[in-house]
Amino acid sequence: MPDLPLTAARLLDLAPVVPVVVLEDAEQAVPLARALVAGGLPVIEVTLRTLSGLAAISAIAEEVPDAVVGAGTVNTPGLVKAAADAGARFLVSPGWTVTLLEAFDDSGLPALPGVSTVSEMLGLLERGRREMKFFPAEASGGVAFLKSVASPLPEARFCPTGGIRPDTAASYLGLPNVGCVGGTWLTPADALSAGDWSRIESLAAEAAALR
Repeated sequence: MPDLPLTAARLLDLAPVVPVVVLEDAEQAVPLARALVAGGLPVIEVTLRTLSGLAAISAIAEEVPDAVVGAGTVNTPGLVKAAADAGARFLVSPGWTVTLLEAFDDSGLPALPGVSTVSEMLGLLERGRREMKFFPAEASGGVAFLKSVASPLPEARFCPTGGIRPDTAASYLGLPNVGCVGGTWLTPADALSAGDWSRIESLAAEAAALR
C-alpha cells in the first residue's frame, strides 16, 4: 500500500469489503492475509475473540507488508494497548464508552467505534468522530436504517458489519454514507481448516469487484 498516513476516513475508502477474521490458529494468519491481498482486499480486521488474535496480527504485520491489518473486538483500554503493541494499524470496537475513546486517542491509531443508535452516533459526532462501525448491521435495521439517518446526520460515515452477505453487500455500498462493509463470508471455516487459500482469494476478488 502507498505509504500515506492512515486515517479513519481513508480506511473506509481503501477497499469495499473488510474481511472480519476469526482465527483459532495463528499459523493460518500469513497465508490467509496473502490470499486476501492477492484477491484485492488489503484491509484485514483480525478479531480479538480468540487467544490467537494478537499473534495473528503480529505475524501479518511482520510478514505481509501489503496488508493493512487491524484489530477488531477491541473492548477495553488494555486491548487497545495490546493491539497496538502487536502491530495493528487500526482498531474496531462493537460499541464505545468515553474511557474506550480516550484509549483510542492515546494509541494514535485510527479507530472505528461501534454504534447502533442515533444517540450513539450523535455522541461520536460531538467528539469529532465521523467514521463509525454500524453493528450489528442487519439486526439494527440494516440498509433501511442507514438510509434513514443519511439526511439528519450527513457527516457520519459507516462501515456496517454483522450479518452482511455477498448478496446484500452491494445494497449497503450503494448508500452515500457507507464507505465499506465488514464481512465474515470471505473466510469460511471449511476453507480455513483445509488451507484452501485459492478459494479465499477468489472470494476476495469477487468482493473487491463490488466497487
